[in-house]
Amino acid sequence: MNNENYELLQVSESASDAEIKEAYERLKAKYNEEKWLDGEAGNNAARMLGKLDVAYNEIMQERKEQSRTTEGNDAFEEVASCIRSGDVSRAQQLLDGFNERNAEWHYLQSVVFYKKNWMNESKKQLEIAMQMDATNSKYRDAYDKLNSRTQYTEQTGGAQGTNPNPASGDEQMGGNWCANCASMCYTFLCVNCLFNLCCNCH
Repeated sequence: MNNENYELLQVSESASDAEIKEAYERLKAKYNEEKWLDGEAGNNAARMLGKLDVAYNEIMQERKEQSRTTEGNDAFEEVASCIRSGDVSRAQQLLDGFNERNAEWHYLQSVVFYKKNWMNESKKQLEIAMQMDATNSKYRDAYDKLNSRTQYTEQTGGAQGTNPNPASGDEQMGGNWCANCASMCYTFLCVNCLFNLCCNCH
């Protein structure tokens, strides 16, 4: 936030949009009259008119962007809430209503696809999210764990949660798990945790 712009318009940062516009128009009228003065006074008024325009436009643009961000975060939280409650259809409906689709949108779409067991589509959406925001560790962690799960499922032919090499009746009953099974079950828990949105989605 550029404090100088507010100072130039002689308003506080907490002023409403209407108050800012009123101050802008009042000062603009003042300097429009003074620009016809002789000498430096007229030149200064002309310069101030240009500065006023820049300050007012920057303030209003900044406020517009902040409002859009706030509304977007609220909407994302609503999507996340639907996912947590198991209402995947409503979550998808909300996502379809977004005009701007940023990295967080693609992450949430990935979560919805995961809930539908559409692993390839989920992975693709995470890849897009990472391309748009390469520094986001949440997207990277989700992608790595989902990728591990997908690879394991392909290697085992989709037989998740079974012992690939049982040696006795006890092992067939689940008495002993191999280290690989335990590791992959941990991976499944991790990816489920990420896609259950245990953490804040913002």
